[in-house]
Amino acid sequence: MRDIFDIKDRVIAVTGATGVLAGAGARYLARCGAKVAFIGRSVEKLGAAQKFCDDNSLDGIAVQCDVLDADAVVLAKNKILEKWGRIDVLVNGAGGNRKGAVIAPNQTLYDLDIPAWEDVLRLNLEGTLLPIKIFGGELEKSESGAIVNFSSMTSQQAVSRVLGYSNAKAGVDNLTRWLAVEFAKRGTRVRVNALAPGFFVSEQNRELLLNPDSTPTQRGRDIIAKTPMGRFGEADDIFGALRFLCSDASKFITGTVVAVDGGFSCFSGV
Repeated sequence: MRDIFDIKDRVIAVTGATGVLAGAGARYLARCGAKVAFIGRSVEKLGAAQKFCDDNSLDGIAVQCDVLDADAVVLAKNKILEKWGRIDVLVNGAGGNRKGAVIAPNQTLYDLDIPAWEDVLRLNLEGTLLPIKIFGGELEKSESGAIVNFSSMTSQQAVSRVLGYSNAKAGVDNLTRWLAVEFAKRGTRVRVNALAPGFFVSEQNRELLLNPDSTPTQRGRDIIAKTPMGRFGEADDIFGALRFLCSDASKFITGTVVAVDGGFSCFSGV
């Protein structure tokens, strides 16, 4: 039974690998023996990822790339193929929010910054689709081809204020299901699933969830009250689900969005 979860020597490309969750996930996959390409925009954070791999004798490379730049994504793919000759799994962790796409407490829908909203849709939805479009042909050659997208709890319920991010991640959910059918109906082995994290503290939402003294804001308290496990998520909470979807343990699973949310999505709040 342990063998079906084995991802040793599997070549896994992780976009957004300079972020909190995708970055921690990429490091975990590397520690599990996978050959991991850390893909991101921050030169400093990519340098830290490469140092992590080198210091721990792990098989990983850091690749600078903007997932909205098709030419850069092609170059990233070619660097991975030059290093390992194949790509087995694509984890789409790139994404994020923009201040203008968030409706502040003293604002209404009519104050929404439409260009910022468009930027968030493009980053999260096109930033997921474009790597799939460019990496997909390589994944189809693999006997264990898999795609893991990052969704969000904001895609499944109306979470106040984060309109652009919610709309974008709802699009990722639909894209996940659509592509799962597309790849399967064409007779390929590629599976497409998504992780939907609950509420994790990151750079982009820290001010929304935590006060300067690290105590929860009112919004943070509301989220914890709606989470049966009574806390925010920790980065390592996603590791098991991520490994499962990257491994042959999930070989008959496609088109699924897996909640990693401490029960947030199943609790009415009452």
